[in-house]
Amino acid sequence: MNINIATLQFLKDLKQNNQREWFVEQKNRFLEAQQNAKLFFAEIYGILQEHDEIEASKMMRIYRDVRFSNDKTPYKAQFANSFSRLGKELRGGYFIRIKPGESLLAGGFWEPSKEDLFRIRQEIAQDATEIRAILTEEKYQSNFGGKLESFEELKTSPRGFNKDHPASDLLRKKGFIAQRNFTDEEVLSPNFLHEVDKSFQALRPFFNLFSDILTTNLNGESML
Repeated sequence: MNINIATLQFLKDLKQNNQREWFVEQKNRFLEAQQNAKLFFAEIYGILQEHDEIEASKMMRIYRDVRFSNDKTPYKAQFANSFSRLGKELRGGYFIRIKPGESLLAGGFWEPSKEDLFRIRQEIAQDATEIRAILTEEKYQSNFGGKLESFEELKTSPRGFNKDHPASDLLRKKGFIAQRNFTDEEVLSPNFLHEVDKSFQALRPFFNLFSDILTTNLNGESML
């Protein structure tokens, strides 16, 4: 099951007509597009289970919470789904968004807890060699360009860490996310599901390392 052109067209039309009246009139189109996305996300869930352990799959609601937002449009012109890994030992999660012109997949740690963020920074400050090695690994490079994204970064190293540390670019991050963008043509390609799975598999060394960091202390002793 792949994303079809009718689903992308519905999302394009929704972006141009983001009003409740229009949405009600187009409810059947929405339901068909939603079902297409659900089946596609279910395919990803099944494939992930073949090489990882997934605790939960959650499709995001299309309805926006506008109570505290300046943007009062009632709907998200996208379909998105998250996949959480299983247990305390397997940290991190997968994410995919279908949005015309802005489709992407991602994986990692979007907003780690205060404790997790501190532990990751401790490891980076002590030795960032393993993290750097993963970012330069061939599969990671080809899928994610060797980058780690963050929703927000500090202007300098956080308090308690050397401002001139050689890994200050990593220490400044408040999240650690690998991201790959897709064109509409790529989303509609028969090969799209394979490309999604290939990218998610390329995340495993990153997940394995960060899972190890977050379940051990600086001496490598288990904290579980």
